[in-house]
Amino acid sequence: MCGYKPAVEPIRYFNRHTQTLETEQVYGQGFLRWTYGHPLGAISLNAFVKRPFFSKWYGRRMSTPESAARVAPFITQYGLDPADFADTPDSYRSFNEFFYRKLKPAARPIDDDEDSVVFPADGRHLGFERASAIEGVFVKGQKFDLPALLGDRQLAARYADGALILSRLCPVDYHRFHFPAAGVPGETRLIEGPLFSVSPIALRRRLAYLWTNKRTITELKSERFGKVLCLEIGATCVGTIRQTFTPGKPVAKGAEKGYFAFGGSSTLTLFEPGAVRLETDLLENSRRQIELYARIGSQMGRSA
Repeated sequence: MCGYKPAVEPIRYFNRHTQTLETEQVYGQGFLRWTYGHPLGAISLNAFVKRPFFSKWYGRRMSTPESAARVAPFITQYGLDPADFADTPDSYRSFNEFFYRKLKPAARPIDDDEDSVVFPADGRHLGFERASAIEGVFVKGQKFDLPALLGDRQLAARYADGALILSRLCPVDYHRFHFPAAGVPGETRLIEGPLFSVSPIALRRRLAYLWTNKRTITELKSERFGKVLCLEIGATCVGTIRQTFTPGKPVAKGAEKGYFAFGGSSTLTLFEPGAVRLETDLLENSRRQIELYARIGSQMGRSA
């Protein structure tokens, strides 16, 4: 195993807002590439990295007062704009508190077209017209297992021919997630599981992490878009998926649904067949296996 060097393939995405193809700055890149690309890393992955206690331990470290010292260097290294923050950088009592920070409403305007649905989170998105016909996610040959994802074959059959959007959040992103449409949300269902990374570094090797990881599912009853499924997927170092909405209480499009504590993670949005037409730039980039970067509140699709 001496001298083993996994191939380093950059993570590229298309930025809707700048109209440029960009290369992702991967937080913890060395650790991820070793864990998911080196034979010795695979041992540590299965022994403890994927296990919830590891993420809880790391989450506690990021919640200590001492961790607040990481905030300013992180802002500088990743070029974040404090003008968007609802609170000043020096007000956060820990790195975790900064991590799930709120933003000023003006920093993320919500598309006001009544016929549109919006991205539920800042992140890199892939969109597919038919959930049951997804192939070649990140690499050729990887298919999506919808029944495993939802833990319910009958529910999966209902959404098999509907649109699916995968939204991947990096540690550098705003980590609150929102409702893609107006409606009435139901209770959230939790499916327990391990906490593998959902970085493309990991997903290029095994897409199934998306439907084996810990995840939550909420049904949003929308007058215009039918019953929309909103999922949040936990990942390594994400010990908490916190829901902040009230089940049964109507929500506006773009209203906050919840937040992730420390770590990168993903959300998934599923629509019933014929409910939406996804945006052209989302579909075209997804066909080329290139994620589209877009912020919460920008248009994801329109009513069909």
